[in-house]
Amino acid sequence: MTTEVATSSIPSKRTTSALQMGPRKKASTSDPLISHGRHFGQTVFALCNYPSLLTNGILRLEQMEDTPLEDFSADERREHRVFEHLLESYPGLIERLQSGSEEELIHVGELIGKGAAGARGDDTKMLKSAVLDWIAPKGAAIQPPLHRNSKIDRGFNHELTGSLLCPAGLDWKDPETRENLRSGEMSVCGDQWPIFLYTHHTYDADDPWCGLLRSRLLVSAYKHVFTSPSSVDKEPKATRSGNARLHGMNCVTIASIAYIATQVRFALSSSSVFSRTDTTTDSETFYHSLLDLFEDPDESEEVNELLTWWNRQVFPTSSSAKRTISANSALAKIRLKRLAVKQAEHLTVVTS
Repeated sequence: MTTEVATSSIPSKRTTSALQMGPRKKASTSDPLISHGRHFGQTVFALCNYPSLLTNGILRLEQMEDTPLEDFSADERREHRVFEHLLESYPGLIERLQSGSEEELIHVGELIGKGAAGARGDDTKMLKSAVLDWIAPKGAAIQPPLHRNSKIDRGFNHELTGSLLCPAGLDWKDPETRENLRSGEMSVCGDQWPIFLYTHHTYDADDPWCGLLRSRLLVSAYKHVFTSPSSVDKEPKATRSGNARLHGMNCVTIASIAYIATQVRFALSSSSVFSRTDTTTDSETFYHSLLDLFEDPDESEEVNELLTWWNRQVFPTSSSAKRTISANSALAKIRLKRLAVKQAEHLTVVTS
């Protein structure tokens, strides 16, 4: 994306990384940016300091007149991708930023941040109760009972939530492991992914991608947030509703999968407040670790397969949800023949 920048309104000092949660601030008036921020936080980048994102992004655009993006650090490149995505998703935003003062830039960031924080808070509250219905044994109640309005007995304090939060590769059934997790003697970092991320809660150490982020629990939470609570127990249909319909969303994004996984992990934990300073849940590290995997070029094939699987669950009419072509079909042979012709033509051009 190339964007011409009016340098007269560029803030003179760059702040810290924008892809971390900033301080909580209130924006007083209603603005379309608040609604946009809600969806942007859920689907593009959740844990973000938006005033810093805009300030850093405008400054970086000026620097990129002399320095290519590839010369910036990995964190700065990711931050700039988020910034560009924000500009592309909200027509007229770059002009508003360029023509306004530094105070206007910060105000815009606060409005977007208010929306993102509001959506996160609403989803956290909603999933706090709903998750208990999805993890309860079929036809039976959770024993001992878990309270819907209090989380103190969740996390490793309860047999059921503890078994779901147990890091993949560890054995929750082992008494020593279970006790060490409960006592805190064994600390769990955000990049130690819980077993509930996997299909049937089964982890294959020889194939860590197998079943990753394909659990029924995640799909239920995703539908609850993005389509509608009533869609959780129904087969996906062609029509869209809820957040997805309101924002023209017709396919799953990698960031939205990471967002839902982060929300479910927090809902199962005993922590009562979603905070960046909460070292117990370490939600930011968890969220970033999933994005690191999704954005790794070496994992692109697996990530594309994952997105196709998710679109089949949530948006079955999406073009990215279409099934792969049968290997021995006529269509497959036509495309292979066309590919061979293109490769031969390319080889002729290179060698001539």
